[in-house]
Amino acid sequence: MHRTNFIVREPLLDPKQRVIGYELSWKIDDGQPVTGVALEALVGFVADNVIDAQRRWLLRDKILFLDAVPPMLSTDALHAMPPERTVLTMKAADMADPVTLSAVQGLRAGGVGISVRDGDLGNLGKSLGKNLGMSASYIEVRFSGADVASQARTYAALKQSTVRMVGRPVTTWADFDACAALGLDAFVGKLHLTPRPGHPVKGMNPAQAIILQLMHMVMANDDIPKIEGVLKRDPALSYKLLRFINSVGFGSGSGRDIQSLRQAIGLLGYAPLYRWLTLLLATASTSGYSPVLMETAVVRGRLAELLGAPALGHGEGENLFVAGMFSLLDRLLGLPMKEVLDTIQLPDDVVRALLTRGGKYGPYLALAEACELNSNLVAPLARSLGKSPLEVNKAHLSALAWAQNVGAA
Repeated sequence: MHRTNFIVREPLLDPKQRVIGYELSWKIDDGQPVTGVALEALVGFVADNVIDAQRRWLLRDKILFLDAVPPMLSTDALHAMPPERTVLTMKAADMADPVTLSAVQGLRAGGVGISVRDGDLGNLGKSLGKNLGMSASYIEVRFSGADVASQARTYAALKQSTVRMVGRPVTTWADFDACAALGLDAFVGKLHLTPRPGHPVKGMNPAQAIILQLMHMVMANDDIPKIEGVLKRDPALSYKLLRFINSVGFGSGSGRDIQSLRQAIGLLGYAPLYRWLTLLLATASTSGYSPVLMETAVVRGRLAELLGAPALGHGEGENLFVAGMFSLLDRLLGLPMKEVLDTIQLPDDVVRALLTRGGKYGPYLALAEACELNSNLVAPLARSLGKSPLEVNKAHLSALAWAQNVGAA
């Protein structure tokens, strides 16, 4: 499957819009239903790419939600996944079968999460009764504003159990706020890509203004003492740079940490410094709905870089990364993209990619975005760039892991 189809992802958000996990699935070109064999292949492929040779989970605290059917519940691929980070989504109708229910409860006893889909909450409570917590860790609920009072009573009863509630799909900010108020634990959907109405434009905060000034200085190849002088105006930023450069081992050879900003800038170099500042510019946002946007921007930047660097060259990879990172900067800053670009000096090809998805970088950025949207454009974009499903899928999971482990993310 990983050689013929593409992995797409959707974030799972908590009520504060932080990413607590991802739902991964196959994008099947011909519209055919996904088979149990395909779902088993997805589990195996994910395990091969987000667990390293030392059996460490590369997604840190993130949980992965993966669709499942009864025949795959005993697959060996599941044993490779850390149970506490794995949630299998089952249809409620499948849980009615005693054999399947027994297998599910065995997985739950071993720590694997189970999410139940397409089930009536009242009927589930009756059919599983006291065994609800032994059979499910999550239940998907479909919020409707039509009868909020009735839903509130149902949710309140469910909150007394250990089962968590996942809202799907939550398509408007009003529904998101209502679900959060009713006590839902998590939400699946692409709402974070939709501006929240009524929120005032924020623009750049003081930290971002200094970061932007430093980016201009780095691009202009200003002297290190001048860059150091600007850095010293922001103690928090200076601390972050020293912490970053010591965390990546520059000082390990001498046996002591690097404490000089001038030495840190010289050791890091201008291109890596610009990349680090790019990450900081996005993650310095104080927007109330920025956590998921920040993580999405980091994944998108890294994925665009991994997709394009082999064909365009390593030097172009930096520009691809910047294009991906900045593709959400308008949302993070609360400004129109054109206005954002008026304040940042970027190569013409990066600007073209951001405004029109054109030029040599635009198609790679568009492909990285399509992997987030379960879009029919994934396959044709990949073909136009000469990228196989295997290449895209490996790059996608690599970018997801990289975003969890990069210091500024």
